[in-house]
Amino acid sequence: MILGRLTTRTVLRGARNPGDIAIEDGRIAAIGVVEARPGDRIVDCPGDLVTAGFANCHHHLYQWMTRGRATACDLFTWLRTLYPVWGELTVEDVAASALVGLGELALSGATLVSDHHYVVPRGDDSVFDAIAAAAKTVGVRLELCRGSMDLGESRGGLPPDTIVEEIDAILASTKAVAQRLNDGDRVRVAVAPCSPFSVSIELMRSSAELARSLGLRLHTHLAETRDEERDCLARFGRRPLELMDDLGWVGEDVWFAHGIHLSSDEIVRLGSASSGVAHCPSSNARLASGICPVRELVDAGVSVGLGVDGPASNEAGVMLPELRQAVYFARQRSGVPDALVPAEALELATSSGAACLGRPHLGRLEVGAPADVAVWPMADVADFPEPVDALVFGPDRRVRHLFVAGEPVVESGRLVRVDLEVAHRELSKRSQRLWM
Repeated sequence: MILGRLTTRTVLRGARNPGDIAIEDGRIAAIGVVEARPGDRIVDCPGDLVTAGFANCHHHLYQWMTRGRATACDLFTWLRTLYPVWGELTVEDVAASALVGLGELALSGATLVSDHHYVVPRGDDSVFDAIAAAAKTVGVRLELCRGSMDLGESRGGLPPDTIVEEIDAILASTKAVAQRLNDGDRVRVAVAPCSPFSVSIELMRSSAELARSLGLRLHTHLAETRDEERDCLARFGRRPLELMDDLGWVGEDVWFAHGIHLSSDEIVRLGSASSGVAHCPSSNARLASGICPVRELVDAGVSVGLGVDGPASNEAGVMLPELRQAVYFARQRSGVPDALVPAEALELATSSGAACLGRPHLGRLEVGAPADVAVWPMADVADFPEPVDALVFGPDRRVRHLFVAGEPVVESGRLVRVDLEVAHRELSKRSQRLWM
């Protein structure tokens, strides 16, 4: 029970691990045994597990509109099937998708979400305002990736010409979106051309120049499939990462989604440049794209985080199962039963994921860190000797409580600011419209 909402200190009391936690002025003030003071807001957590909030390093919130479609396709076929449908989305559709998507992510422990939005029908960039507004409503932090595509089918790209934009319009919009939405904390804007097969060399190069002139980070899909690799070799005579390196897209201000088909030398290059990789195990399996070399990347010093990816290729749309999948796939790839252990998966979801997004001060359960905190009910797995093993290997669950900068986002298993059932009904009506 949460009491005394008008006070300045919150105490999480009685957790199995790591014990009591005091939150004050948006930060963790104490961990262990905390003596209550008059006026404290008390949150009873007997037997619960408390972790840092999760960082979801790659997502496409708008894809909640198209779940359960093209369910037996590789990436390129899947994209060709869904691109025309995505081209019909309105700003209101994306707003409804973002509200549901961010709400579900919060319930699965995410306090920081990176949304890569690259479909801007009719060039209406108010869609980014809608996504930012949804994050504010739910209460989570947002890495808002202003995605883009300018290479349509008529010029050798994958997307239809009807949903690509002109370079000048993209760059002007990206700058404007950053100026009106980037606050450096709750919402940070990144520059994010979609992929080598949907973006021109000119846009990729100009995007890097723009990002660095504005002090913004860079994000794109890379090395996701063998088809992408063959496409890059045929068009540019280079492998995907080699192409990115030539264009100035390897550095500490860059993180890539997927990073599956990388050579050992490329992994070393990413580590030496302090670039990041968002590992999306469930989506990669759904599309039969391959398995990311997580162990090798981590050992090379790459900041690896976890990504849910879009709900059109990971219909669950939530964060917690990705920890388990990361463990399973690392072991399956290597044939080594301890290639990744649950505590390491938790690190990918928290501190390493936050570092991947350029926010190394987040994702940490330590005194002085921002109080982005998840409280997990654990009564049904109390027989596990290690609570983190129980969280990763046990049945899926939702958080009991979630805090962002000390403010409650989820209380007693329910979102504080959003009626998720109503939001789902609205989204369902909008989704059905697309298929009539």
